[in-house]
Amino acid sequence: MNLLVQPKLIIHGGAGSSLKDKGGVETVRRSLYQVVEQVYSLLMSGASANEAVVKGCQMLEDNPCFNAGTGSVLQSDGQIRMSAALMDGTAQSFSGVINITRVKNPIDLALSLQDSPDRVLSDYGAAELARELRVPSYNPLTDTRLEEWLQERQDNFKKTMAGVVAQKELVSNNNARRGTIGVVALDSQGNLCAGTSTGGKGFERIGRVSDSAMPAGNYATKYAAVSCTGIGEDIIDECLAPRIVVRVGDGMNLQDAMQRSFIESQENKRDLGAIALDAKGNIAWGKTSQILLAAYHNGENIGDTLEVSQEMQVGKV
Repeated sequence: MNLLVQPKLIIHGGAGSSLKDKGGVETVRRSLYQVVEQVYSLLMSGASANEAVVKGCQMLEDNPCFNAGTGSVLQSDGQIRMSAALMDGTAQSFSGVINITRVKNPIDLALSLQDSPDRVLSDYGAAELARELRVPSYNPLTDTRLEEWLQERQDNFKKTMAGVVAQKELVSNNNARRGTIGVVALDSQGNLCAGTSTGGKGFERIGRVSDSAMPAGNYATKYAAVSCTGIGEDIIDECLAPRIVVRVGDGMNLQDAMQRSFIESQENKRDLGAIALDAKGNIAWGKTSQILLAAYHNGENIGDTLEVSQEMQVGKV
């Protein structure tokens, strides 16, 4: 097909401290690359940015390695409550669900709300939407997440949140956390889209709302699109995704917009990360955490950020 624009793609599977060893890195890399390969093929076949983002989020939600969909963490009462959001940059339309339970792919519900007059629904409303759409009931609980919660209950919930990567052998210490998944795509028509999904912090107070279903953590316009990960409250306090996107819309290049935003985040002692694309096809990422589990396709090859271990770093492709 004739491409008006070279499609671009970047995805993430969370942020944290470190992966235990090279084996951990390679396991996560394989998981991320599989998503990048399939989703980029979709983009090259003419799929829209929205279609690509939803597919990527579905694949990441279905992988128990990550804290979204299957493999989501448990809240303090032992229940799984998930949130997801989708934003079409061309229409500048944001939609999402908050604290939804017993569905396989929360991103699907966010997609279904794109053309709705009520585009963000929480708990009971989201559950009613799932019933109306006849979404099959699904239990996203895994044995690893249950064991993690049982151990924390025994320890009187001393940790403030659960692990970003579900497999125990991939986690180096109790600080490897801050799990979310996200996808940002630029399609052949020049349209941008961002999607983000999460199981939450884990062990949190019932009713806590993450940044993932807010514009603070997932935002897109015709100029740029951003998906965030990290401590949700830090992302909300920085209003990170729209801060970056608005700067690009005001004329700043994507790299500089990321750099300034992450310097500010570092000064405010925030713990977060973000992936981004602009309408020109520039790919960028940033983090104040030690690692960002991100991978991308720049139109020629696949790369990742897994072994970039320094804190406060902004990269471009």
